[in-house]
Amino acid sequence: MTDLLVCMDFNDAPDQSVTDGEAVDTKALKARLLDRLSEALAYLFPNGKQRGEQFVVGDLQGHAGKSLVVDLQGQKAGMWIDFATGEGGDVLDLWAQVNGLDSQQDFPQVIQSVAQWLGELPLHPVQPPIKKEPMDQLGPWSAKWDYHDQAGNLIACVYRYDTPEGKEYRPWDVRARKMRVPNPRPLYNQPALLTTSDVVLVEGEKAADALIQQGIVATTAMNGANAPVDKTDWSPLVGKHVLIWPDKDEAGLQYAQRACDALSLMGVASVAILQPPADKPEKWDAADAVAEGLDVRAFIASCSKTEPMAQLAVPAFTVGHFLDDTSPMPEDLILPRVLTPGGLMVFGGSPKVGKSDFLLSLLAHMAAGVPFLGMKPPRPLRIFYLQAEIGYHYLRERLQNMTFDNKLLPLVRKNLVITPQFKMLLNEHGVAATCEAIRSHFASLSVDIIVVDPLRNVFDGGEGDAGENDNAAMLFFLQQRLDALRDAVNPDAGIILAHHTRKIQKKQLEDDPFQALSGAGSLRGYYTTGLIMFQPDENQSYRQLIFELRNGPRLRSKVIDKVDGTWQEIEYRSDRLVNRDYGQKLDAERRRKCDVILEIIFEEARAGHVYTMNQFCQSFENRAGLGGKDTIRGRLDVLATKGYVKLFKDANTYGLSSPSRTKYGFLCVEDMHLSTGEEKVDIHTGEVSATLQAVYPTHYKCRQTAAVLPVENPRVWVYDEEDQA
Repeated sequence: MTDLLVCMDFNDAPDQSVTDGEAVDTKALKARLLDRLSEALAYLFPNGKQRGEQFVVGDLQGHAGKSLVVDLQGQKAGMWIDFATGEGGDVLDLWAQVNGLDSQQDFPQVIQSVAQWLGELPLHPVQPPIKKEPMDQLGPWSAKWDYHDQAGNLIACVYRYDTPEGKEYRPWDVRARKMRVPNPRPLYNQPALLTTSDVVLVEGEKAADALIQQGIVATTAMNGANAPVDKTDWSPLVGKHVLIWPDKDEAGLQYAQRACDALSLMGVASVAILQPPADKPEKWDAADAVAEGLDVRAFIASCSKTEPMAQLAVPAFTVGHFLDDTSPMPEDLILPRVLTPGGLMVFGGSPKVGKSDFLLSLLAHMAAGVPFLGMKPPRPLRIFYLQAEIGYHYLRERLQNMTFDNKLLPLVRKNLVITPQFKMLLNEHGVAATCEAIRSHFASLSVDIIVVDPLRNVFDGGEGDAGENDNAAMLFFLQQRLDALRDAVNPDAGIILAHHTRKIQKKQLEDDPFQALSGAGSLRGYYTTGLIMFQPDENQSYRQLIFELRNGPRLRSKVIDKVDGTWQEIEYRSDRLVNRDYGQKLDAERRRKCDVILEIIFEEARAGHVYTMNQFCQSFENRAGLGGKDTIRGRLDVLATKGYVKLFKDANTYGLSSPSRTKYGFLCVEDMHLSTGEEKVDIHTGEVSATLQAVYPTHYKCRQTAAVLPVENPRVWVYDEEDQA
């Protein structure tokens, strides 16, 4: 466990922190907390449970579950780890995290809080521990604002410091446990936004608090006028009437316009910008209005407002802007550039090719934060899989038959959420229902990937009866349904859309395989990534993956197969597949394909048909370029004496009637399988195929005497020629 811990070690702190002549022994305080560890954990996590020598709970927010584990006994007592995030620490660090505190920055408050719970107050302020790394030397913070999600869970804090150089602010990301701005940036006062249809958007928490104290629902983006609108999660304002109250300065007015443009595209009921009175001083804001004793409700009702102009919502930049922008590139959701933030991947394949099984394996690896066939997540990803094909019990069966690494399973169990057979269109109602399901499972945590499988089962093209082959209907679905769903939960989330393809012909495969995607051509023009999975040879189990990236360099195609329950990439060389496990079968395949007669015997058996030598000659006379009966008979004799064709006389073993008018039996080739007439379903891929049974020869034709003799070992195929190529 300790290899995975990322924590502040409180043992690096001095044994005693001294101020005003009084001392607090932090190690002794920690020891007393450990003596009451079970009681402390029950206090911090009412939904947690004790299991043996460990305490388990869902996460730091206290949800029920087993992802976060705390040791209760021995030298590791109080040490914890959250397997969903890989984070952990000791009991004091855990106390800090749960209370929304920074174990470094807020060390005095952590000790005060623990001491108070232990009943050991009053205490003088405690000095923070000596830090291993240099930190901002800003002194004590002068103000602190907490950001909660709509359910009231703490997700971020902003600290203000009054320094000789002026005000400075430091954000704390509660989920990441780092002094950084969360991504995306949350809005302030979110729980109150649920209770109203009218919201005032201001610059900064101080201005928001001033209006809140007057009974007005107000919010702010983190960092006020400096907040990047494209990195702010505006979704809590969807459907609201929003009034933007900017500070009276150029920066405030410019920010108000950018926010107005962004909200216009987000689906708010209305948005307008309040115009500060001309007689007010520079930087005058909502907090100043309240301090002046202004009746802010009456002021808001009577003040001048500017409505947005639709054309201003179109973003455009000069080439100089692009050339001068040196900000870091967004982090790929699936590297390398397979799925980018806000991107759309269309994953296509013909029915029964194994798309769902492959997709489940891909998503499980992404949820666990581990690579899959060269595709890599930057961290464990939170994934919502809206699937509309497989019912609950059959989905359960498929998942229980999948092979998961036990070390990765805790992350997969928590981070991958799947719907059993979604039975409604992804229309306005379906989008709202899906948003609610995503929020209920991930709470304050933003979903990283939304998967819809398949498009055809949930497609809604708007008014009229137009289907997925109509370009206008397809664009409506992509923009008004998929994009609306993403924007409502996380604008930076990636979307994977599973879709069917038509059968890919060889020429099309060479020219442009993505033309095989079913439906309107506008789908291909809209996605950022295309991924096609197909089976080049229906008689072989391997598949090929082909990529088309709009946001990255070309990726080579991959040849894959499912070996021992897991998808693996296999070697591709000179149009032949080479894999250690396949050597023997491929040798037989190459021998068989060197002659059309061998191929016909092999394929006919898989279709349920077997032939004596006379029957074969009669059935395929002048077909497949084989010529007349005598020509076919002569060729069969040669193949039989060389060992390419053998015979089986135990017809009853395979449920067949013994052939009449022949003493030789039925023709047989290496690796031949006979259809039983029944079908089977692969629980891993969902493919329906014929049930086959292997056919073994009982006799062969002697090269020297032409006599028909019994084979020594039916399972070992022997060729009677030096050159068997």
